[in-house]
Amino acid sequence: MLQRVPRLELLTVGEAFQDLIFAGLPHMPRSGEEVRTARFVSTIGGGAVITAAAGARLGLRTAVISGLSRDASRALRRERIRVVNVKRPAEAHAVTVSMSTTSDRSFVTFNGMNDRLESRLPAALARQRAAHVHFAFAPARCDRWARIVGRLRARGVTTSWDFGWNPSVLASAGFGGLVAGVDFVFVNEAEASMYAGARRRAAAVAYWRRSARNTVIKLGSHGSRWVAGEPAGIDVTAPAPRVRAVDTTGAGDAFNGGFLFGLLAGRSPRDCLRLGNFVGARSTLAAGGVAALPRRNELP
Repeated sequence: MLQRVPRLELLTVGEAFQDLIFAGLPHMPRSGEEVRTARFVSTIGGGAVITAAAGARLGLRTAVISGLSRDASRALRRERIRVVNVKRPAEAHAVTVSMSTTSDRSFVTFNGMNDRLESRLPAALARQRAAHVHFAFAPARCDRWARIVGRLRARGVTTSWDFGWNPSVLASAGFGGLVAGVDFVFVNEAEASMYAGARRRAAAVAYWRRSARNTVIKLGSHGSRWVAGEPAGIDVTAPAPRVRAVDTTGAGDAFNGGFLFGLLAGRSPRDCLRLGNFVGARSTLAAGGVAALPRRNELP
């Protein structure tokens, strides 16, 4: 008799990287300068991967669709995450070098097969069933993804998207329709202003309130904010816990996982923000976005 596979609670879709992280730098290197650090780690990264790992650590039945190295696939399976790998054996996986101080970070990336990732995602996504799908990449064809999100909505699946800092998305056909279609958009404060084309915070918030169903703005050490226009009319904030950060790489993606855990558990808007803040802050206590992620019994 065949066993029925439990329905996923969280499915993440997007880019993956092998992160080479130089943490604890006294300052960012200037042109021609060598800066040394005693803190280095090689780990899995990328928004889809870190958000999936955060959700899985908290007990969500989780899967990730991405282009993964063999080592990354093994690491995710050890976290009890179902892996849907669209990378072909001969293709190079993506690599990011991250340099971070306690308050800033810079990156250099070799994109590898991520340049071909988007075209392979729809077919892989169609074979999965989940309560919530979280996207973490910059789509070249927003109009196509708006239709995919619409089909997910028709099946009762909720969705979220974290575009990261990718101004090119604004030129993609259908960006406004995609933003309006997903249930949640995750942005940090700089991204909120950039995508809104607004210099002032109030103007950026007004844009998101009228353009998206729900927008979660990550404010770093100042916490986070959830805004939504009518009929929900939500405008809620929550402070961030104080921590002594080792490395901020992936903290925003870890936040997403904590927030989505709260959302799927039916928690209040403020509690969802608090959970996101806590998980994001905890992720900064070790180099890389995964090592310090909390488990469910560690939640406040």
